[in-house]
Amino acid sequence: MKADRTPTFYFSLRSPYSWLAHRDLTREHPDIADAVRWRPFFEPDELSTRLLTEAGGSFPYTAMSRAKHLYVLQDVGRIAKSRGIALRWPVDRDPVWEVPHLAHLVAERAGLGRAYVAAVYRARWEQGRDICDRAVIGGIGAELGLDPAELANACDDPELRAEGVRLLLDVDTDGVFGVPFFVHGFNRFWGLDRLPAFVAHLRERGLPAAALPRPVGAAVGLGPGSVDDGHAGGCG
Repeated sequence: MKADRTPTFYFSLRSPYSWLAHRDLTREHPDIADAVRWRPFFEPDELSTRLLTEAGGSFPYTAMSRAKHLYVLQDVGRIAKSRGIALRWPVDRDPVWEVPHLAHLVAERAGLGRAYVAAVYRARWEQGRDICDRAVIGGIGAELGLDPAELANACDDPELRAEGVRLLLDVDTDGVFGVPFFVHGFNRFWGLDRLPAFVAHLRERGLPAAALPRPVGAAVGLGPGSVDDGHAGGCG
């Protein structure tokens, strides 16, 4: 099977490392940010899991150990401090990750995907707010000039649920096991510390080029309670 040659950035709004990668990508490499395709990665709830299984897909989940959880807290705090970022750790109470991620699809259709992602990251990691709270997501929608109710209740929309499952199938197909995760053809790069290598890889191949499609919207980010026990700078 021929590999998809579109450079892709898998993000999760849950992840502190994806948040940091989003900052680096959009601030230091804006042309790359414009050229890549942005795809969400989120832990599915019971309904999405059932729909994903029925579609023949699966989601790679391994609960984070207490030791790794404590390490992530220390590591992200250290990185944020070194960059002069004021970090506020959020508290997730019974999170449903479809709430912020399916709302992103609504914002993306309106051409405000990136603005939405930036606002949600700001709310979660700089203000310590619960982005699985529908009121928080509705408020962000209002700030962007979008229908607050449509964003807040996106996870109740069957069409958006189906689209979310299709995106999770891409996660499965591309072998994405954590975030941030960058894909170009058969090449994979996992973690915040692999972003420079991904950028160098694309530049060595003459990308981005004017011929590359520009996405309508964009997004990024998973954090505590994530997926894999690999190197620092990435979680699942």
